[in-house]
Amino acid sequence: MKQTLQNTDVKNKKVIVRVDYNVPMKNGQILDDHKIKETLETINYLIEENCKIILLSHFGKVKTELDKSKYSLEPVAKHLKTLLNTEVYFSKENFSPDLKERIDNLQPKEILMLENTRFLDVPNRLESDCDTQVAMFWASLADIFVFDAFASAHRRHASTYGIAKYLPSCIGFLVQKELYSLDKLVMNPTHPFVVVMGGAKIEDKIALMENLITKCDYLLCAGGIANTCLKALHFNIGESLATNDMKTIERIQKLMLENKEKFVLPLDAIVGNTYDESYVKYKLINKIDSDDVIKDVGVKTLEKYETTIKKAQTIFLNGTLGQYENEKFANGTKEFFRMLSASNAIVVVGGGDSASAVKNLGYEDKFTYISSGGGATLEYLGTGNLIALENISEESEPIETLDL
Repeated sequence: MKQTLQNTDVKNKKVIVRVDYNVPMKNGQILDDHKIKETLETINYLIEENCKIILLSHFGKVKTELDKSKYSLEPVAKHLKTLLNTEVYFSKENFSPDLKERIDNLQPKEILMLENTRFLDVPNRLESDCDTQVAMFWASLADIFVFDAFASAHRRHASTYGIAKYLPSCIGFLVQKELYSLDKLVMNPTHPFVVVMGGAKIEDKIALMENLITKCDYLLCAGGIANTCLKALHFNIGESLATNDMKTIERIQKLMLENKEKFVLPLDAIVGNTYDESYVKYKLINKIDSDDVIKDVGVKTLEKYETTIKKAQTIFLNGTLGQYENEKFANGTKEFFRMLSASNAIVVVGGGDSASAVKNLGYEDKFTYISSGGGATLEYLGTGNLIALENISEESEPIETLDL
């Protein structure tokens, strides 16, 4: 485990904390503050240690000056203040000499949130390209760096990777919980171990599939992942979402050939088509027409998947079984989540879209662990590494067992 917050001397120090407050927002109102609440344990610990606290986060994709008007973190700072019993100030600047004086003037236990780190990406991508001067400047603002932005841990940015090169660093409680939970539940699972892989682009997940196939007993496929697998087996999938990259198709063909007994693919589907929004039909997989678009799994697939789920002791879920956002194609995902909640297995949700679906469909409290990461979770499970942690030293003594 990397150097941890509880084993780092932060008392009375200036501490800069990288959090991930990239939360959904509409008209200045935060729609889901789960990511913010997940960092409160770290922030409250630093308050108890009498620290001056500087918070860094990105928010949204900032590619133009106009984007800056949409992606200020000021509403997040105001919301954080309502969650904490301490002052939270906001700085419209995040790269200015005046910040040093402002931080020095903070009282212990007070918090200063700096403006969106990605504002520095316009025009020269200083944040996302890990500019050395930016990283060194942020490091100069504090005595200690705490990394607690697990969902951004796969990013080599100035605020994630860069600061730790120039400042004593550790990981916060959220990152500790993520690493411990994923190591315990997915990297070293109780068998039978079932992996459920959905989502749109197989290119984003094939490395993870190749890694997990060696650990799992069954790999259930859905969505664009399943479509590509079916295409690789020469089924007609019509206009359904799938890769056209031949190298990827050959790669998945090889993976399926070497692991025939592990792959579990759909038998039937609910389809739409490209020219009629009202068109919804049930079809067997071998009856898909050239203008059909697979949108959800059918009842035979659900029965097949339920048989596998009932065998499982550990289940890792990444993705959904269909376009659950559209009620016409939501049944497969709803029924599958019901099956998971009824099972006796440990169920780990791999962040991102799958975590959003779990929350939106009311299953947030039904599963064992929901990761706050999306791409970071997949990167860690696929490679065992996260670039943002590279400059943080290993801890000399093991940490105490964490509660899941």
